[in-house]
Amino acid sequence: MKTRILVIDDNPEFCEQVKAAFDEETYSVDVAYNGQEGLSKAENADCILLDLVMPVMDGFAFLEKFEKRATKIIVVSALSQDVFIAKAMELGCDYYLLKPTPVETIKQKADDALAQRQLKRPIKNKSLEERITKIFISVGIPPHIKGYQYLREAIKLSIEDPDIINSITKRLYPGVAERFDTSPSKVERAIRHAIEVGWNRGKIENINSLFGVRVYSQNEKPTNGEFIALVADKLLLESV
Repeated sequence: MKTRILVIDDNPEFCEQVKAAFDEETYSVDVAYNGQEGLSKAENADCILLDLVMPVMDGFAFLEKFEKRATKIIVVSALSQDVFIAKAMELGCDYYLLKPTPVETIKQKADDALAQRQLKRPIKNKSLEERITKIFISVGIPPHIKGYQYLREAIKLSIEDPDIINSITKRLYPGVAERFDTSPSKVERAIRHAIEVGWNRGKIENINSLFGVRVYSQNEKPTNGEFIALVADKLLLESV
């Protein structure tokens, strides 16, 4: 059976470029030019490539109305502000790519998302996902980099099993790697890069205000384990 891709975007040229990037023998690609039309075609899609600014029904309204189940959703939008990215992630998109993005990159991200679909556990607590997303946006970790997904999964594992943070190389990284069909070393590097991106954006005060105390200065970047433990502990304390 062919993998079903649905492109929801009001730009016909962009839709045709995306369609051309997917091999017709492996993929079945359908197109909708607004969110309302997309809803009528989305039920059987394996992966949805979604714009946000469209006539009739925009991408945010689509995300609010669509029950995604196992469908992977990748937002491809020119909206770059953190508030829009955070809202899309909270509404259930799996990746956020900024236009212009090469169609080859979009296809690769779709393939990555589809590969994870069977490996990734279903979300047990949507509010937890939303709280992690808000923290990442606050501290400047962008959702379009691979370390974002790995870091989020690491924090969730640390909340489920707090002792795992004491075995970060033997249990935590391998646990994340298994869910994303990758290697522990790639997980470690991607998480480190995600934290560095947030640090380089200069949002130190956001981090300190997040935890209520001055945890770090500009010259005191946390290790992967320290950052994961801090966020996991904060979320655990908030749930008590």
